[in-house]
Parts: sequence; C-alpha cells; structure tokens
Amino acid sequence: MKEAMLWKKKNGDVLCFLCAHRCVIADGKRGICGVRLNSNGTLYSLVYGKLITRAIDPVEKKPLYHFLPGTMTYSIATVGCNFFCDFCQNWEISQVSHDGGRIYGEEFQPEEIAGDARQRGCQSIAYTYTEPTVFFEFAIDTGRIAHDLGLKNIFVTNGYESRDAIDKMAGVIDAANVDLKAFSDRFYRERCGARLRPVLEAIKAMHEAGIFLEVTTLLIPGENDSPDEITEIADFIVSVSPEIPWHVSRFYPHYKQRSKPWTQPESIFKALEIGKARGLKYVYAGNLPGGRYEHTWCPKCGNLVIERYGFTSRKVGLKDTSCSECGEKLNIVVS
Repeated sequence: MKEAMLWKKKNGDVLCFLCAHRCVIADGKRGICGVRLNSNGTLYSLVYGKLITRAIDPVEKKPLYHFLPGTMTYSIATVGCNFFCDFCQNWEISQVSHDGGRIYGEEFQPEEIAGDARQRGCQSIAYTYTEPTVFFEFAIDTGRIAHDLGLKNIFVTNGYESRDAIDKMAGVIDAANVDLKAFSDRFYRERCGARLRPVLEAIKAMHEAGIFLEVTTLLIPGENDSPDEITEIADFIVSVSPEIPWHVSRFYPHYKQRSKPWTQPESIFKALEIGKARGLKYVYAGNLPGGRYEHTWCPKCGNLVIERYGFTSRKVGLKDTSCSECGEKLNIVVS
C-alpha cells in the first residue's frame, strides 16, 4: 500500500478529497472507487504501481486528434473507477474493484514505466482505460519522471477530479480527453453514480490550468441524443473555448446496456452539425471510420489539414501549427 494524496482526518474517519465524491471513509473501509482504504486513520492507495494493462497506442485512440498527432503513446491502467457506468466499454477492469473488492495487477515503479516508454519510442504516457484519478499517486509520480525524460502526459478521464487534484495535475499532466457523458444530472446519477456539475467545473478548471483539452461524448440512443441536450453540450464547450475539439462517438451495446441499439451514423452527423453551428471549430465522429468527420479542416479556409482513417493520420496541410493554405493558427500541439 502507498499513502494516498489529498485526504485529512475527520472525526475518527478520513475525508478523501481527490474527487468530487469527497468520501468520508471509516476505519477499515474503502471509498466509492474501491481502491482507497482507511487503515487506522491513514488513507492508502491499494493500486500504486499495480498495472492491469500496458499497451502502445496511437494517440488518436485516446482520442486526441490535436495533441501530438501521428505519434504513439504508452498507455497504462490499474483496476478501479469512481463511476459505475452501465455502458462502460472497459468494465472488466474498471468495475472489478466494486465486484468483491479484488485488487490485482503486475507491480511496476514509476521509473520503469517512464524509461520503457522512452525506450519504445513513445512521445507520451497515457493514463487511460480505467479512471486515472483512482491511481492518481502513481500517475503523478510517473508523470514527473516522464517530463524529465522529455515525454508528455495524458489523462483520459471522466472529469470528476477535485480542484485540489487539478492543481496537482497542473504542470505534470499536459493534455486530457474528458468524457462529457451528457448534459443531464439525472443521467449522471442514474447511469454513472455521479453528478454533472463537478464535471463541468473540472473541464473549466483544467482549461484554466493550461491542460490541453479535448472532449468526448458517447451518443446513446434515447438517452443523451436529443437536439436540445446536444446543443447544451456544444454551448458549454464553446463557453470554455470554441477551440476545444469535440468527439461524438458511436455507442455499441455493451456491459449492462446490451439491449440498446447501435447509434445511427445520421445521429452522429446531426450532433456534429449542431456543434459546428453553435461555434465549435473542430468536431469529429468516433467509432465511425471513414468520412469527412475524421479529418481536421482549417476552420477559416476549409483546407484539409490532417487526413485520418481509423487511428492512422497524415499531415497534409499543416505547416508547424498553422494551415499551409491561409496561415490560420490552429489549436494543435505537434511533436
């Protein structure tokens, strides 16, 4: 076990303020995430360095289309999550800590992960697959070493970090893709075991902290796909910055939502058109390989800047970080 960050004693229990749940945890008990334990008045992480998976991915898989496009990222995860999404695509590892409290994984030190990532030619480390907030201590320790080796750090997150956690991420975590799952507090309560407002606050706080942001919404038929709700999501992102890329991904039946139909491509395209109409400069279709909504277009002149198919990409109209045709400065971070 590793002593956790961001907690304090409270009337014989401990208060964890790593995420917006702000769990008050009695001695011998765990928080909502299932991987933080109060042992004799001290809060411990049960997953420090216990990696359930490691992989080398195209950064586009995260998905990040505007941060180091065309590069590979070293992806790691532990078990656990602070959400209970009934449509989770990685439920076998994210929900295991809620199912009998099992904690398992192969032991690694931060130096090993950062060194291996560099040796394998990756330009970043992605804390992903499950919720990286639940292995926050290991991510931050690894991220600091990664910076010393010239690597960047990426969070793929549900956006439930506390402001205190985001303050610690600043200067260590370079980019994040945040799941904005809906614009309904009811959806968050019933489908995820969480609330909407902390996610919105975290997105704004990350942007203010200088963390490069992209946002993803998984469009679930009959749940979060009404034009009004899509408009609210787009308007919120624009209010933070119209430069933030928005990925609208196709839902497929999974986990406890196997009876739901696949999202129709037309619904994805309609959502993206709404996003563009509300002022977003960069909108993308996820889980729909092929078509114009995979590519990056200059928002000023319409020039094709980055061409994509699936997780492969090719810079065709990009000069440094500007459009090669009209010179428009684009919200893209290149290696």
